[in-house]
Amino acid sequence: MESLTTSATLWIWTTDKAPAAWHFLTISGEAGDALSATAVMRRLENGRRAGFGSIKVTATIGDTSWETSVFPSKETGWMLPVKASVRKAEGLVSGDDVELTLRY
Repeated sequence: MESLTTSATLWIWTTDKAPAAWHFLTISGEAGDALSATAVMRRLENGRRAGFGSIKVTATIGDTSWETSVFPSKETGWMLPVKASVRKAEGLVSGDDVELTLRY
């Protein structure tokens, strides 16, 4: 199992068609490159791409860990959804810089 630690800024995604607010961290730079390399290797090993090109991860912020997936971004890097229960447990709001660890 691979592991990486990085930091990112929490941001909100919403649209007129989907007004619910979703919170994400964008993982880019060396950490994003590591995830992209993993996605390529898994696609070669499995002969197919996972749903939406995602990678299953165990994410940890502070004392909170949860299982989720990261998704490739159309703009840059990878997007990690951050659930409300995690934001509440760690006292996070949009705009916060967050240190996180991913195991994948």
